[in-house]
Amino acid sequence: MRKLPEHGSCFVCGSDNPHSIGLAWYVDENGTILSEFSLTEAQQGLPGHAHGGASAAILDEAMGAVVWLAGHRVAAVNLEINYRRPLPLGQQFKVEAHLAGQEGRKVFASGEIRLQDETIAVSGRGIYVAAPQLFEPVRFREKQ
Repeated sequence: MRKLPEHGSCFVCGSDNPHSIGLAWYVDENGTILSEFSLTEAQQGLPGHAHGGASAAILDEAMGAVVWLAGHRVAAVNLEINYRRPLPLGQQFKVEAHLAGQEGRKVFASGEIRLQDETIAVSGRGIYVAAPQLFEPVRFREKQ
C-alpha cells in the first residue's frame, strides 16, 4: 500500500487548508483508495454526529481519487449517497472506493464508509465525466 500525494487546499484532504477534514489517502495493489479518519465538532450535524454533507464530501473525494488514479481527469456529474447509520463524532472510520466501470465519457465509482465493527454506515456511487479543461493551469490564474 502506498500513500497518495496531498491536495494542497482541498476541503477533504488538503494540508494547506486549516478547515480541511484532514484525510490522507492510500492505494492498495488492486487500485482501491483507502483512508482511516475521525470527525470532530467541526463536521457536526445532529448533536454528537457528523453532518451528512461531510460524509458525502469524503465519499466524493475518495471516488474521484480512484477515477483520477485510473488516469481520468474528471468532474463529478452525479453522486448518490445512501445513509445507513449515523457517524458518531470522535470515532475511527474507514473509507474505501473502487472503480466501477466506464461507458463512453462516463466513469463510474463506488465507495463506503465503515464503522469500527465494519458495518457500512454510508455508501455511494458516482458518475464522473472527463473535464480536462477544468484542470489547465490557466484556468486557475486570477484575472488581472
